[in-house]
Amino acid sequence: MTVTIVGAQLGDEGKGGIVDLYGEPADVVARYQGGDNAGHTVVHEGVEYKLSLVPSGAVRGKIGVLGNGCVVNPRTLFDELDTLAERGLDPDVRVARRAHVIFPYHRVLDGIEEDVKSEDDQEVGTTGRGIGPTYEDKAGRRGLRIGDLTDADVLREKLEYVVPQKRALAEEVYGVDVGEEFDIDALYEEYREYGNRLVAEGMLVDAGQFLSERIDAGDKVILEGAQGTLIDIDHGNYPYVTSSNPTAGGAATGTGLGPDVIGGGEIIGIVKAYLSRVGSGPMPTELAGVEGDTPGYDGDGDAEEEELATAIREAGGEYGTVTGRPRRVGWLDMPILRHATRASGFTGLAVNHIDTLAGFDELRVGHSYTLDGEEIETVPATTQEWARCEPNLRTFEGWDDADWEAIADDGYEALPEEAKTYLEYISDELDTPIYAVGVGPGREQSVVRERPFE
Repeated sequence: MTVTIVGAQLGDEGKGGIVDLYGEPADVVARYQGGDNAGHTVVHEGVEYKLSLVPSGAVRGKIGVLGNGCVVNPRTLFDELDTLAERGLDPDVRVARRAHVIFPYHRVLDGIEEDVKSEDDQEVGTTGRGIGPTYEDKAGRRGLRIGDLTDADVLREKLEYVVPQKRALAEEVYGVDVGEEFDIDALYEEYREYGNRLVAEGMLVDAGQFLSERIDAGDKVILEGAQGTLIDIDHGNYPYVTSSNPTAGGAATGTGLGPDVIGGGEIIGIVKAYLSRVGSGPMPTELAGVEGDTPGYDGDGDAEEEELATAIREAGGEYGTVTGRPRRVGWLDMPILRHATRASGFTGLAVNHIDTLAGFDELRVGHSYTLDGEEIETVPATTQEWARCEPNLRTFEGWDDADWEAIADDGYEALPEEAKTYLEYISDELDTPIYAVGVGPGREQSVVRERPFE
């Protein structure tokens, strides 16, 4: 059986925590897209682990798989594995031979291109980790895959083909002096060693075959998406998107499992009880703004909204796991959630950060949008239209702070009545049951209503 974990908003919904929550009976946790731009924070036995590439289940001793839909920076991978080992863990991580490799020149080009776009206010707000350029090379059929690192002749041949192109792009198009990141010999020596280590430690797999065999043997498999629905390259607010598919369809292409396998399991949409994001692009329910990210925001906003945004950001720790940048925050946006539910076919929801919203007299939710005088209930297809949307807000009574650990022990009925009203509105609007409610950062600080593997 599979359980697929999908971010239902703009990323940062708390997917890693839900993987950890449901990870006890799971045997394998597989990531199906993204790279080390995907920050996950997992709290296990009171210890916090910040991961950007290793699947979240690694801290619980599960087999982790980086599927063929991922782009893998071997430096990051081995740094994270070595750090976890130093902290007393023994992570078992497998890597798909078909996954593509992030090289140092990808990271350099990522930064250059974002700087150039910023001159015309066209920057996307990438993490600068080389994700986009690596996926570009994958689509352009000039990328190197993990399996290529294990064949010295193939590795040398492919580097000699692609690196001069990248050097010319940096020097002749962007006018940038390049360094060792574009040195074929240095890259060959470093990445050949990564290939040797992958082989020596038995980490290489054909992801589809490996996962299929585990499922056929009765294993329980979690498929973990990075980022969120609204930054899916096909279903998000293009061009302010990632370069892969965080939606449930990406779980099939990114692992080699069939759509019938994904659809035959559970697909859980992870929802933050409010909205947050890092980077540029429209955000109709945004409170105040973040200078440098919010389009048109110069740091001088409405004082009441600024106060609300600061309170939510501080209470929720809304700073990027990878970048440390302050996240933009806003009210919950139902058109986004309707769009996400349709795109992935959620069978259940996990709603996080209910505790973060405690203490406010009232809360608001963007129930629908008004676009060019017409009310609409889902996200329009173009970013330009989305930027013109005005939210139609509904007001909900707030709830007091509470003993959230006691509530987690006592169950759903122990939640404040106002919080249950808020949650039931979400569930009714999406016609999807709520499986879990996050009331704190730890696995034990969750109200669990359904356990999909049981």
